[in-house]
Amino acid sequence: MIHLPVVVADLVGALDLARTLARVLASMPQIDAGGITVSAEDAQHVRHWVFCDRVLPDRHRCARQADHDEACSPVDDP
Repeated sequence: MIHLPVVVADLVGALDLARTLARVLASMPQIDAGGITVSAEDAQHVRHWVFCDRVLPDRHRCARQADHDEACSPVDDP
């Protein structure tokens, strides 16, 4: 587990930064992007999931943002 404090304006900014970092580091086998969460420094027990990560019928995982409205997909189309 690595805790990486960052300064962002709000939750949306933190989620965007986490998604960007996950995509940059995705080629590293040590990274489990589906498990990424963000939290405020003074409320670390309240975590917000970054990705959906549901298991799909083909055994891939959903790569869309957490709480998305579209159907799950192994690719997060912007």
